[in-house]
Amino acid sequence: MASGASQQDSQTAEEIPSFLDAFLHDFPAPLSPNSPLPWKVPGMVLSQEEVEGEMAELAMGFLGSRNAPPLLAASLAHEAVSRLLQMDLSEFRKLLKQEDEDGDEEEKAPVTLLDAAGLARSLFNQLWEVCSQQQVQEHEPVEAQVLQLPWLVSVHAVRNARRRMEDRHVCLPAFNQLFGLSDSVDRAYFAVFDGHGGVDAARYASVHVHANAARQPELPTDPAAALRAAFRCTDEMFLRKAKRERLQSGTTGVCALIAGSTLHVAWLGDSQVLLVQQGQVVKLMDPHRPERQDEKDRIEALGGFVSHVDCWRVNGTLAVSRAIGDVFQKPYVSGEADAASRELTGSEDYLLLACDGFFDVVPHQEVAGLVQSHLVGQQGSGQRVAEELVAAARERGSHDNITVMVVFLRDPRDLLEGGAQGAGLSEPETPAAPRS
Repeated sequence: MASGASQQDSQTAEEIPSFLDAFLHDFPAPLSPNSPLPWKVPGMVLSQEEVEGEMAELAMGFLGSRNAPPLLAASLAHEAVSRLLQMDLSEFRKLLKQEDEDGDEEEKAPVTLLDAAGLARSLFNQLWEVCSQQQVQEHEPVEAQVLQLPWLVSVHAVRNARRRMEDRHVCLPAFNQLFGLSDSVDRAYFAVFDGHGGVDAARYASVHVHANAARQPELPTDPAAALRAAFRCTDEMFLRKAKRERLQSGTTGVCALIAGSTLHVAWLGDSQVLLVQQGQVVKLMDPHRPERQDEKDRIEALGGFVSHVDCWRVNGTLAVSRAIGDVFQKPYVSGEADAASRELTGSEDYLLLACDGFFDVVPHQEVAGLVQSHLVGQQGSGQRVAEELVAAARERGSHDNITVMVVFLRDPRDLLEGGAQGAGLSEPETPAAPRS
């Protein structure tokens, strides 16, 4: 569900039959039991609570790789996953003996999981049926609608000097279509996850946080609370998986849900989101770091400690005080997200979401100038602005994984009309020491 370097969400009615024709030409029939799967299966088994998110990720990744129009991809994926979830999934059941070293009797009981490969095969056949039925419809499909806002999103992510890439990001303008939300509020979701100790937690969060948010009953009335609940639920789900599969990784995360004219952000750890409005940086959040007095007090009240080992760390290990995962550092490393909301007036320029590999070396107040300079040089084209921001972080000495996502809230060409602008934050910031 991650986007490429940039994305403009629009589609025409002509693109839809063209895509369907090509798909059904390449796959003239459903998969047989022995046919190879056209996608990589997400592990050996899935819990029931993981099925919707994982199958939606599979379908969206596959449709995106075939250049399906974004709204069509989201609508087809939703219909296929919905049909799969309505099936009797007992044929995919597997019983695993849970061996939990902490002596939890409930966890030692057999755990019912589902065969991931079998689910993936069934999902593809549901998708094939949906595409076949869509092709023969004589009326213009509903998916030919256009999103209320033509999102321009620039994303760039690099491994940099690290041995492996542990960041993940999500760009989902068609949030409503993917989850079948039919109310009048248009929603778009964007997120960056910065993994540590492996990529498992970051990958898991990039699949499940938005799926869990869509399931929260308070999403229509209190989206910020829904995002907090989604982070909490994802953390609990991943901890269960980590115990089953002996995973030790964790991830920070930051997400932005734009619902109608309101921006909602939620975060764990030190990945950050900032808003630029008429060239001025608007602070939306405080990252969770062990040296924050409230975080230090919380950790010590639980019996943990914060110490300085090249930077401030929880129990001498982690440089963040909240994260999804990190099973052996719970509850000191909390899975409880913070959230904030802000009404949008139409004068906002863009959002920037990034991991600490960017923010550790680029102060907030310099972001607007860097973006403005890029737009001037590119005659108002913002498609590659994230690339330039990543390059700036590398030039300033970042050796960490770097992911930067810029979500334009109005046409970047309009940002040139006022010329170079942006005095930055009212209080100066200095780059923090690199953290890991």
